Amino acid sequence: MEMLRTIGHAWKVPEVRKKIIFTLLMLLVFRIGSNIPVPNIDRTILSQLFTGDMGLLSLFDLFSGGSFQNFTIFALGITPYITASIILQLLTIAIPRLEELAREGEEGRKKMAQYTRYLTVFLGLIQAIGMTVGLFRNALVSFDFWNVALVVLVLTAGTAFLMWLGELINENGVGNGISLLIFGGIICRAPAAVHRTILAYQAGEVGMMTIILFVIFALAVVVGIVIFQQGQRRIPVQYAKRVVGRKMYGGQSTHIPMRTNQAGVIPVIFALSLLQFPLTITYFVPNSGFAAWCTKWLSPAGNPGVWVYAILNIVLIIFFTYFYTALVFNPQNVSDNMKNNGGFIPGIRPGKPTTDYLQKVMTRITFAGAIFLAIVATIPTIIQQFTALDLRFGGTSLLIVVGVALETMKQIEQQLIMRNYSGFLK
Repeated sequence: MEMLRTIGHAWKVPEVRKKIIFTLLMLLVFRIGSNIPVPNIDRTILSQLFTGDMGLLSLFDLFSGGSFQNFTIFALGITPYITASIILQLLTIAIPRLEELAREGEEGRKKMAQYTRYLTVFLGLIQAIGMTVGLFRNALVSFDFWNVALVVLVLTAGTAFLMWLGELINENGVGNGISLLIFGGIICRAPAAVHRTILAYQAGEVGMMTIILFVIFALAVVVGIVIFQQGQRRIPVQYAKRVVGRKMYGGQSTHIPMRTNQAGVIPVIFALSLLQFPLTITYFVPNSGFAAWCTKWLSPAGNPGVWVYAILNIVLIIFFTYFYTALVFNPQNVSDNMKNNGGFIPGIRPGKPTTDYLQKVMTRITFAGAIFLAIVATIPTIIQQFTALDLRFGGTSLLIVVGVALETMKQIEQQLIMRNYSGFLK
């Protein structure tokens, strides 16, 4: 109800209403483009390419809102942009120049954004060539240079257009544009999933009690996601008073908000990518001994593969949660910034003791976040093993949808607060 009330208040403010309408229109453009097919493709052969478990390709299809499987102009989705962003984040640790850019404020962020765009187009071009020449080769009407070049250019242009669309939402809309595009792609698949569930119920494959229990479980998971996404440990910080000229600065108290889940959904995506990679290879060699071994031991549909898959998924998610948290939160930098500005944590000496304290707190709360991510991402796999419900990537989808919805609502609230303050000052 609070969310609906906030949207209602936002809709009454003309500037915020324009931003919301602009965002919805951009999402509509995204959905229209997701249904425009790539030219010179035999749709009959295309429909026969994807049968059974698609492995890692299912993750691509999830992020593209079904465009990958239907091979539309947005088949690559926004995946190249996500990959480029992650690569640049990792490179900032290894390359001093990139680390300097990341610390240069607004100008540095603009330069990093420019590098991200270039890398996105390059990765999109490589993926487009791989898809056209490899995976979708048999679906091409004719395998000649001009036809292949046309398909590659269309796919690359589709990714560049989505990147531009996301930046337009960032500038003129509400919320994070790239996240909202992924959000829209996932949400649009919900009606089809509900329809499949209804058909399974009518066929007697799923009982009403199973559906009711699943709905209760899904609601509980959503509540848990909200709690963990919003949860944070507030480290109190006190700034010492100092006199500069005739003015006195500092003396105020504040806090460092350390979120329970600093890594977001990235650990789940990394873990899925690694676990689904062997299954993706079996998609190209379905009748080999390797495929039979993977199906039995590493597939969620195999026995005991489902248990091996679940255990590996939990271990990898915990590992990547700590790994990515270490990238986005540096206790040493936080400690140095506080020390340089005359800040300190009450009861903790500045310098190394502060760094060690922050590291200890971060390690503890990250463990709770990692366990929660592992549970949310793994339980749907086990439920799918014992029921006919289609829950493939269900945990990942819920994490993304709820996380993006919360972040968007925060931005809407900030827009309202800014305008209320403006009216008060006038």
